[in-house]
Amino acid sequence: MKEVTFRCGRHGAFKAEPARVDADPEDAVHPWRYFAFCPDCDAECGQAHWERSLLKAWQKATGPTSDEGKAASAENLVGHPTKEESLRTRFNAMKHGASAKVATYFPAKPDGYALCATCDVDRYYCSQQPCCVKQTQNFMLHHAAFEQRKPGMLTGMYADMQAAIFSILQQIIMTIIADGVKLTRPEFHFDESGKLSLATYTDELGEKRTIMEVSAHPLLKAMSELLTKNNMSLADMGMTNKVIEAEDMLPGQVSRNVVPLISDDEYRRQQIAALKNLSDKVMRSNKLTSADPVLVEFGRENGAVGEVIDVDATDVSEQ
Repeated sequence: MKEVTFRCGRHGAFKAEPARVDADPEDAVHPWRYFAFCPDCDAECGQAHWERSLLKAWQKATGPTSDEGKAASAENLVGHPTKEESLRTRFNAMKHGASAKVATYFPAKPDGYALCATCDVDRYYCSQQPCCVKQTQNFMLHHAAFEQRKPGMLTGMYADMQAAIFSILQQIIMTIIADGVKLTRPEFHFDESGKLSLATYTDELGEKRTIMEVSAHPLLKAMSELLTKNNMSLADMGMTNKVIEAEDMLPGQVSRNVVPLISDDEYRRQQIAALKNLSDKVMRSNKLTSADPVLVEFGRENGAVGEVIDVDATDVSEQ
């Protein structure tokens, strides 16, 4: 091999022409061993293990060799890929990166971002890429989730983000407790000569005191914004008394804290008045029925007198 990928334990992988080649005829994968010197520390390095594994994979690769076998393999591709296969394989490019989009607004800068401190990607490999490897993974994951309309693919990422936000919120609360909810600082003013000096006054006992400005802790605003924007308030989490009482009530039950609009006596009085009005309406309806000329003529023709239902108003009011 004219060009081999070597790996230095301190500086990562690098490609170079072998400086030393040793014969290894007993190795079933490849009968040669390659060595080169690291350009950063001049340490002798061996071939990268993953490239050695590729040699083994290429050696064991199988496939048709005869014309009949090649023709049979070609016939297997007729009618493929189907629509279902295309939906299943359309994101393969995101794995090998041959035609995948990349987050070009995050260029590769090993140890140049804040997240590089905990990144486990090889620095040499990262420097050879057009963009940050970790940022590209996040880009591809969001791209796949939105194209497939599967927000569940982002659950793990956003769970970590919410945990980080909650940790920041805890630090804010501890800082406020340590500093106090209010901050005081002395007031300054310019005197007659234009010099900046402390603002003071003399109290009733004749002692000189400094005027202090009292203000709320600035982190209180940031804490309230975090709670509101992340739906972490008591109302959002269902921990208020109103929400708890509504959950405990049975269907159709009236809350104990609700003040009635009218008293029981007033309700009974309105019921009696409604019944009295009902009896008057029934009596007027009976009078109109008995005086209806159509019904009277109908009764004469059939030899019967129309019966009129009489309802006593007193009986209705008592009911």
